[in-house]
Amino acid sequence: MPTVLAIETSCDETAVAIVNNREVKSSIISSQIPVHRQYGGVVPEVASRSHLETINYTISQAFDESGLSWEQIDGVAATTAPGLVGALLVGLTAAKTLAILHEKPFLGVHHLEGHIYATYLSEPSLKPPFLSLLVSGGHTSLIHVQECGIYNTLGGTRDDAAGEAFDKVARLLKLGYPGGPIIDKIAKEGNPLAFSLPEGRISLPNNAGFHRYDASFSGLKTAVSRLVQNIEAEGHEVPVRDVAASFQYTVARALTKRTITCALDYGLSTIAVGGGVAANSALRSHLSTACAENNLRVLFPPLKYCTDNAAMIGCAACEHLALGHTSPLTLGVHSRLALTQIMSLYT
Repeated sequence: MPTVLAIETSCDETAVAIVNNREVKSSIISSQIPVHRQYGGVVPEVASRSHLETINYTISQAFDESGLSWEQIDGVAATTAPGLVGALLVGLTAAKTLAILHEKPFLGVHHLEGHIYATYLSEPSLKPPFLSLLVSGGHTSLIHVQECGIYNTLGGTRDDAAGEAFDKVARLLKLGYPGGPIIDKIAKEGNPLAFSLPEGRISLPNNAGFHRYDASFSGLKTAVSRLVQNIEAEGHEVPVRDVAASFQYTVARALTKRTITCALDYGLSTIAVGGGVAANSALRSHLSTACAENNLRVLFPPLKYCTDNAAMIGCAACEHLALGHTSPLTLGVHSRLALTQIMSLYT
């Protein structure tokens, strides 16, 4: 199997990894969280500038950690979509330059496919078909993984992604950024049943009930905002830990219910979870319990591969390269690109 140098710069982490098939030789991540925390979220231009400042050093560190040389690299990959255009361009330009300089094949990788492949890094024997639950700051989707590059999205959020909802609720509770880890931490000290919050179901046309797989988190965020306003209007101190625990419980319950239903409906016995929210302790607990009750297998990537990283991009690139897929050097970046269009990245 090939060995690939992979670069990931889709948002606020400058990440470089060297991967051989499903074995990580090195994985370096330079996080920009301290830079963006003062703004309460990611500032695209600041992110792009930070990538420019750290990309060369991060590549050098990846080679030092792996102990490999360019003679042992079979291809160069970079995230090409979706993401912040300026940030993506930094990684893509670096990868293309290295591919030309060292005469290596170039591969553009879809960021969400990377999150699907994150589970392969800890479960090398995993094979399609299976159901992937992708939950991050920008995406929440249920995906039928059929084979490398062939995916069918079965459900998702109609508005805010799960991670986005965590960030917004954390801001409402004055907890800081990023919201996911902070809420997860303080929710352990709160009562998840203290407040009843809406799951945010999606109605079907003609009063035919509710969508079995789609979710909505915008209404949940609004419900938390109104709850906080009402408590403050009554002159009481907001029980932040209880509110955080109730919010997290509602998100985990909603995601678990839809994921289990989808897996059973499509006869998929394995569920692989990916994305930053895959690190959430409540989601892991709820989904693990529900899968055990329904004789389903659930797989979570190690915490270090839940958030954005280049190892997952390299893992996906290795399989594409092994199948003979390469990308043209004319390939550009895309702020959005459907999973069904992944094979348009390759020749």
